[in-house]
Amino acid sequence: QVHLVESGGGSVQAGGSLRISCVASERAYSSYCMAWFRQAPGKERERVAAIGTTGTTLYADSVKGRFTISADNPKVIVYLQMDNLRPEDTGMYYCAADRLTVGMNRHLELGHIPPASAFEFWGQGTQVTVSS
Repeated sequence: QVHLVESGGGSVQAGGSLRISCVASERAYSSYCMAWFRQAPGKERERVAAIGTTGTTLYADSVKGRFTISADNPKVIVYLQMDNLRPEDTGMYYCAADRLTVGMNRHLELGHIPPASAFEFWGQGTQVTVSS
């Protein structure tokens, strides 16, 4: 069982920045895809960013140019640097991880963040609130 623990959420005004972190319980992430999702009240969980084995990074269009996903080597900690935050970025942010299966790799090769259903391991979430 892999455990993921997020931290670093908080409240910030629009235009501000936050960095959230996800610490994994194991070191075997050289063959994993790690990703961030978010969910606002009453809305579906949406993809935010993902990082693959070679350091390939993918972003949702809504955060491209403002958010940066990164990981230490060997991806025990995954970060999401969020700049120029907007009120619509408000939500619970979840870290997700899973092995790079054929299906997972196909999403990455096509330039898509894999869907939530592709990830087995999840953190408990960290709240990000952006006020206008």
